[in-house]
Amino acid sequence: MALDPKKHEMPAQDPQVRAHNFDEVALGYTEEIALAEAQRCLNCKNKPCVAGCPVNVNIPDFIMKIKEKDYEGAYQIINKTSTLPAVCGRVCPQETQCEAKCTMGVKFEPVGIGRLERFVADWHNENATEKAEAPESNGHKVAVVGSGPSGLTCAGDLAKKGYKVSVFEALHTAGGVLVYGIPEFRLPKAIVAREVEGLKDLGVDLETNVIIGKTLTVDELFDMGYEAVFIGSGAGLPSFMNIPGESLKGVYSANEYLTRSNLMKAFRDDPRTPIMKGGKVAVVGGGNVAMDAARTALRLGAEHVYIVYRRSMEELPARAEEVEHAKEEGIDFRLLNNPVEILGYNNPDDPRDPKNGFVTGIRCIKMELGEPDASGRRRPVPIEGSEFELDVDAVIMAIGTSPNPLIKNTTKGLEVNRRGGIVVNEDGLTSREAVYAGGDAVTGAATVISAMGAGKLAAASIDEYLSSK
Repeated sequence: MALDPKKHEMPAQDPQVRAHNFDEVALGYTEEIALAEAQRCLNCKNKPCVAGCPVNVNIPDFIMKIKEKDYEGAYQIINKTSTLPAVCGRVCPQETQCEAKCTMGVKFEPVGIGRLERFVADWHNENATEKAEAPESNGHKVAVVGSGPSGLTCAGDLAKKGYKVSVFEALHTAGGVLVYGIPEFRLPKAIVAREVEGLKDLGVDLETNVIIGKTLTVDELFDMGYEAVFIGSGAGLPSFMNIPGESLKGVYSANEYLTRSNLMKAFRDDPRTPIMKGGKVAVVGGGNVAMDAARTALRLGAEHVYIVYRRSMEELPARAEEVEHAKEEGIDFRLLNNPVEILGYNNPDDPRDPKNGFVTGIRCIKMELGEPDASGRRRPVPIEGSEFELDVDAVIMAIGTSPNPLIKNTTKGLEVNRRGGIVVNEDGLTSREAVYAGGDAVTGAATVISAMGAGKLAAASIDEYLSSK
């Protein structure tokens, strides 16, 4: 039987419909499509795709189970190494990881590994009735700071080995960036909640509304009997451009904007948190967070949304799939442009004018690409005399985040780098004995799956450390 050279398309909502709702855009493979896509896997003996996966999912084996219609068996294979299969199947950049190593992709399109993982995880969530059982305790206690992808992965891997794990989350809902940063239309919160419940079934305790560094310190966790601590507190400190006008009303960090919408449900008709809806919106940045913010603004009623990015489409760091979805929904890409000032309304004759202090526009300068910089991308260079203005009512800064310094400032002897990331060795160990770290708290903002890989590494290291004791 001849193999289909192209991966099967993912069914999705119509762009004109989905641009006005928060329902999931990608609808998932049907069983028929999943079986057809699974047939494209060559079941390579050397399994190059596994090497491309940060958590080393045994990809050919789970796809073989799909071919046999043993979907629960496929899930169990994934679940051996991945704590969050339904999440990874939706938000991981498979095109640059496992699928980039796919042998099928040498001549044709690679196998849709992420789409098949999502199909298997969703099948399990809809059909499985048995809950995971907590293993027998080994007598050791570990504290995990943060319930994002690195923290949940570390907690899950340790719980499966019999450790008593407590996860401390600063917010009122577990999930970290999975619940506050990624919109519902890309990752439904019910999916995250289901994965979290699976960890509770394994015996993991989740303590919300606990800010490590304020409510408790890392040293106090050791005083409470925890023998090791994993810090997976993420990178929630937003970056700004330090240009005039950033203090105007209507300027948001993408973190704030998405948190208000995703976690605090500002999209509802009677929101408990304010957010600007409607008007014209400019999102500054070109990563996945910028795409999420732009598409969220559209769904909140914006009449026009711009992506303002200083490089060209070739350098755009967002996933190709997210860029394509944004284009289909009508997002206006203004590439090779960089903001130099945010403009605001000011009526000195009437200081009580309610429009005083609000954004009215953004002044940009056109750019051209010069020589490559340290990242390997061509450096954007301003074109003198090319400034212009865009009429907008809100500006969302999506230009990156860094780790919050709270834990660093309250934990003696914890070494950090110049960007605020916690310094770790090859085992995830920090400069403090029995204190490990991983994910965005170490690297700065990165992918969900890379954070999971770091959590997995730290769990193995903690296990080795405590077993030796």
